[in-house]
Amino acid sequence: MIYILEDDASILKLVMYTLNKEGLENQGFEKPSLFYAALKKQKPDLILLDIMLPEEDGLSILKYLKHDYAYKQIPVIMLTAKSSEYDKVLGLDEGADDYVSKPFGMMELVARIKAVLRRYQTMSQNDDLHFHNLTVSFSKRLVKVDDEKITLTRKEFDLLCLLLSRPGVCFSRDELLESVWGYDFADSSRTVDVHIRMLRAKLKEAGDYIKTVRGVGYKIGDEE
Repeated sequence: MIYILEDDASILKLVMYTLNKEGLENQGFEKPSLFYAALKKQKPDLILLDIMLPEEDGLSILKYLKHDYAYKQIPVIMLTAKSSEYDKVLGLDEGADDYVSKPFGMMELVARIKAVLRRYQTMSQNDDLHFHNLTVSFSKRLVKVDDEKITLTRKEFDLLCLLLSRPGVCFSRDELLESVWGYDFADSSRTVDVHIRMLRAKLKEAGDYIKTVRGVGYKIGDEE
């Protein structure tokens, strides 16, 4: 089930029609109050969330979802007319999984939805990930080095899960950016490199497991 929170009735109708044609069950809401009422009855597999809404803005709703244990695992794709890099970073740093600017093509939106759902399915199937003394539980959002709990940001956690899902396999910076952030912009290399540096520091000695493949990207495991 996909929930769509969009106050433009024409856009909402078109998105719902397209998703139905693609076999993706969905439910649409024009007001946050209606969305919240449905959320209490059934948790969706993914949420499409507009930023400019009546009653409450989308970023506030996103922050609520990602800080509530019951809903923080639900992937969220932002739908908005805002297209500046600042707005993208703001939404994604709050925990959004992808960002689609209006006007957008319906098939592009469907592709983004399916990509996010595949990523979550892959991670959930590999719930407990291990590498030497490093352990990650995807469902519990828990990271341990030996018996010490390590606190990571959402993006650091998702980055670590992706690397651990395929030990020894090198992910390019573009692959990491697309898979973890779900978007692309000019300074992509810096975004990934900064998060890798912070992740290594937080993992302490286990941070050495993250190897740099010169000119390509990163992987978990020994250098080739």
